Amino acid sequence: MVTEFTPWQSLGGGVLIGLAAVLLMALHGRILGATGILGGLMRFNDPADWRLRAALLAGMASGPLVLLGLTGQVPAVDIPISNLAIVLGGVIVGVGVSYGGGCTSGHGICGNARFSRRSMVATASFMVTAFATVYVTRHLIGG
Repeated sequence: MVTEFTPWQSLGGGVLIGLAAVLLMALHGRILGATGILGGLMRFNDPADWRLRAALLAGMASGPLVLLGLTGQVPAVDIPISNLAIVLGGVIVGVGVSYGGGCTSGHGICGNARFSRRSMVATASFMVTAFATVYVTRHLIGG
């Protein structure tokens, strides 16, 4: 399995995510946590809040369309695992987000920027788990 690291695209994406987090905090006083945004979208008690969450989610999902408009190409996506594995992984992440009090974007970007100890611990656990998963998958299982 070859990992295609794209430093300039990664840097650009990181800058855009950071800018979005700063703007959301500055303009709306909200933390950019993708899971919290999605979870709040399931509640319909505040129409203004719902519209903001829907706009954020639409913006996150429209990235490939923006790329298509700029370059005339959509990104190639090759997912080398089954749909069942994707769903199972999503459920595991959802449970982890519930127990961890937030997701990687909320803790890793916004929480660390606020020097939250809880977010630093959560981010460290995300990273250690990711490193271990890659090591097991690539070197022990041979994926």
